[in-house]
Amino acid sequence: MTGPAQTSTLIFVALIVFIDMMGIGLIVPVLPGLLEDLTGESLDRTAQIGGWLLFAYALMQFLFAPVIGGLSDRYGRRPVLLITLFILGIDYLIMALAPDLTWLFIGRILSGVMGASWAAANSCIADVASAEERGKFFGIMGAAGGSGFVIGPAIGGILGEYGVRLPFFAAGALAIAGAALGYFILKETLPRERRRAFTLARANPLGTLIQMSRNPVVIGFIAVIFFMQLAGQAQMSVWSYHTQLMFNWSERDIGFSVALFGIIIAAVQGGLTGPVIAKIGPARTAMLGFLLSFPAYYLFAFADVSWMMIVGILFGGLGGLTFPAIQQMMSARIAEDAQGELQGAVASAMSITSVIGPLMMTATFGAFADDKGVYFPGAPYLLAAGLVVIAISIAAFTIKRMKPAATPAPT
Repeated sequence: MTGPAQTSTLIFVALIVFIDMMGIGLIVPVLPGLLEDLTGESLDRTAQIGGWLLFAYALMQFLFAPVIGGLSDRYGRRPVLLITLFILGIDYLIMALAPDLTWLFIGRILSGVMGASWAAANSCIADVASAEERGKFFGIMGAAGGSGFVIGPAIGGILGEYGVRLPFFAAGALAIAGAALGYFILKETLPRERRRAFTLARANPLGTLIQMSRNPVVIGFIAVIFFMQLAGQAQMSVWSYHTQLMFNWSERDIGFSVALFGIIIAAVQGGLTGPVIAKIGPARTAMLGFLLSFPAYYLFAFADVSWMMIVGILFGGLGGLTFPAIQQMMSARIAEDAQGELQGAVASAMSITSVIGPLMMTATFGAFADDKGVYFPGAPYLLAAGLVVIAISIAAFTIKRMKPAATPAPT
């Protein structure tokens, strides 16, 4: 695929990522309020319930990301992306109308299954871009997701002023409209001759990770992604609760703070990643991103005024350099007919962090944010800083043992 067809396909895949992240961002500012309405519990208790909601979402992503990636290797990217996006829209409407906590959990479970389409979306990049350009395009996908986080939380915060369920309706309408648009615009990126049989033996988290473990560099980088994303669960899980407790931020304040982070991520991944990789290479780019973002966790942990959180956001956004660079190094070492499997493995590793991370971070927040024992609501961010140290160490070791990527044989 070349020329205008390639461009329109990449634009729409970026749009899908944008819609996914915007839909998630729309509900971030209002989830604490919705949980309080449904349960009548206090803020520290709803934070822990929110952790279980994230657990349900992530567990489904962990289980189904390899399945979605494998199905896209078998049937093509287009049908998988369109079907999952449409069902995701229906799911947001289910959550918007949820009469109790049980229905909200059902909605999060279904959204976790459909949200696993991330693997198929990123596989499109490997289908249409050369190995040398993939880091740049992975960065553009990250920028699209960051842009979704710019607009989603900001709109969610504004809509939340008129009702905590309204952002869910908006997210559902957006996903359904995106699927309808994609039916006419999205072109298939995986030719029939490059497709392969679907087997559950490989299309499951364990089987996929076993396949990736045969390449020491790839499995090393998957471990890096695991610890990096586990640290990031501190922001995903407790940001709303922490900033409300410490600084009395409103839904709008929370929405705009997450939007600021999205702006920086979009600027870094969309504008800087490609040139920086071209200038210093993907390995140095990955380490540079780590070192620039590391101070953010300490600022979040010890902030006692709002401006320290803003400075932390500025540093944290610079870490957007790391992930696309790592993706480029992994993708170059995997056969072209197994790119969906690779992205499924990456998605599974990230989903594992979303399974255990919210419970870990919200439990840490709950333990240190009440009136018993030591009072330190920033404790989850200090824990995250330690996890980043582990990620940096594994990345340095993996990069040291890398050799120039040979052209992988088809599987």
